[in-house]
Amino acid sequence: MQRIASPMQPAVWPSEECGAILSTMIGKMIFILLSVATLVSPIALREFAAPPNSAPEFTSDGQLKLPEHYREWVYLTTGFDMSYSPAAQAGDHHMFDNVFVNPEAYKAFVETGTWPDQTMFVLEVRGAQGKGSINQRGNYQGTGIMGLEVHIKDSARFPGNWAFFGFDDGKTAKMTPTSASCYTCHSEHGAVDTTFVQFYPTLLPIAKSKGTLAAAYQKETAAPPQKSQPYSQK
Repeated sequence: MQRIASPMQPAVWPSEECGAILSTMIGKMIFILLSVATLVSPIALREFAAPPNSAPEFTSDGQLKLPEHYREWVYLTTGFDMSYSPAAQAGDHHMFDNVFVNPEAYKAFVETGTWPDQTMFVLEVRGAQGKGSINQRGNYQGTGIMGLEVHIKDSARFPGNWAFFGFDDGKTAKMTPTSASCYTCHSEHGAVDTTFVQFYPTLLPIAKSKGTLAAAYQKETAAPPQKSQPYSQK
């Protein structure tokens, strides 16, 4: 029997009707939430999708396609005015060298201390800026890219496993001839698998712990530094 409200007492619904109304409301809320989730999911998937494939891509004539998303890769280090030649002259401007590696190769190195096939490094060269905005001393990187080089490991494609590609302003680059000095330099001085891991501060300790440092590099670093000879005029 339904109770009727009086001026002194509010109406009270029977428990059966309360349960039915509550169930209907919950059902509608679930339907709305599911509908919203269905609409949002594709957007969320696009927003958090995996980064573009970082495997090397080549043209039909063997040129390397520029890995345009390399700045989404793992950052390894930055060198400042570095040169491997003792006879190199100081330039008229300062330079930053930024090094990136594809995420798959980085993950493999962290686990094993070695570089797998399809490893790809990008060396990005940017000019150093001095005073600008509020900066009064020191240097920061300019926006223009002054050089771009890619180093790839592919044992099935390259006889020596590794190859260099230098990019100018184009989207593709030919392989640097193996007679270039960069191959010999990396082979003789690279800390791990002809690569300069000695300059990558987060990876050198890993290579040491995994025992993957090249014998030539270990011998090179173990040798005592040569004393400079006093200068004498003749």
